[in-house]
Amino acid sequence: MPDDTAPPAAPSTSAAIRWWNNEDWLAVLAAVPLVAAVLYGWKIMLPVFAWSGAGDVAGLFSGANLQAMGVTSLVLIIFAAVVLAASLGRTALSFLCGAVVVFALAWLAQAIAAHSQVKALGLEYVVFALGLGLLWSHLLPTPAWLMSAVRTEFFIKIGIVILGAGMLFSDLVKAGAPGMIQAALVIPVVWHITFRLARWLKVDDEFGVMLSTAVSICGVSAAIAACGAIQGDKKKLSYVTSVVLLCAVPMMILMPWMVKWMGLSEAVGGAWLGGTLDTSGSVLAATEMVGETASKVGTVVKLSQNVLIGVAAFLISLWWTVRVRRADVNAPRPSLGVIWERFPKFVLGFIAASVAFSFLLPEDLVKATAKPLKGLREVWFAAAFVCIGLETRIGHLFKLGGGRPALAFLGGQAFNIVWTLLLALWLFRK
Repeated sequence: MPDDTAPPAAPSTSAAIRWWNNEDWLAVLAAVPLVAAVLYGWKIMLPVFAWSGAGDVAGLFSGANLQAMGVTSLVLIIFAAVVLAASLGRTALSFLCGAVVVFALAWLAQAIAAHSQVKALGLEYVVFALGLGLLWSHLLPTPAWLMSAVRTEFFIKIGIVILGAGMLFSDLVKAGAPGMIQAALVIPVVWHITFRLARWLKVDDEFGVMLSTAVSICGVSAAIAACGAIQGDKKKLSYVTSVVLLCAVPMMILMPWMVKWMGLSEAVGGAWLGGTLDTSGSVLAATEMVGETASKVGTVVKLSQNVLIGVAAFLISLWWTVRVRRADVNAPRPSLGVIWERFPKFVLGFIAASVAFSFLLPEDLVKATAKPLKGLREVWFAAAFVCIGLETRIGHLFKLGGGRPALAFLGGQAFNIVWTLLLALWLFRK
């Protein structure tokens, strides 16, 4: 982590939140039973979206698909309402009504992304989920009952905990030394450069931490972990998530073309894409345009970075706690208790799921549940990105920080692209 050459931000004065009002713990409480239900045989109903033209639209909304979307949405919404009951209070009914709209838009985003030409371009459902949310927020009313269901962090934290079930140690072993070395060299170097660039552009350190973590690890998920570690401003987090997605789209389209234009091998191209693109889905979509070897290498390299979310969250919590103490001698000492208070608890669920699926469960069961858990995770992620769109105003993005945070992100991403390419050429050219 960097030294403290700039004045630290004001320390948080918020008291520890009781667990039943803490979205970190609630996300774990929501995710674990859902994962357990799948392990014990819950046949989650997921629609089948596959179409290529207007003639196939009727199939998207067939009776079977509508039933799958309705039943799954009903189960997840009611389950979320029960878990959030203490914090919802009298707004529970509003939450239920608003969540119906959020999940409907989430399904629509997944249906759009399933179009054959859209899939060929590598555009993910999260892009359309964000876009639908933005369209609604800019063209239609956003009443209080709808906004009561905008629980971006809660939804995405549930998805991250479930994501842990797909982070298998056996996959990391397949990466071998090159994949591990690349992840170890990309994350700290890119984080430091981006953070320094943000400071040079006079972006506050709270913003800088979230931007740097998003660029260096895995985009939105890492930014949310960093925000939790420093107890950051949710408006800044919303800004970062929007910038990450807006930047991801052109990268997904252009970088596979650049791999072929530069004559890179599939292994080098996969390692490059895996180390720079911000989500596993975007890595898979982009590497598939290069080749099968690129897909395998890129996916494992991205996994190598993703599993370090927990390590990054702990180090950021430790550094930020010490930093706050230096700024204010009356602030709590950087004890284990203070670090624990700042540490994003949902990361523990992510780690626990990864350990359980890597070492404790039968391999056949892990393979059998991979697809339904992926589908379940994507429903939560799609709902989360709809929420980001609903609470984001494009005009506010340009006003916040005078556009300097976006410049810091773009500068950090540019360095990330060059640095990761050099590492990929060194580690994977053979």
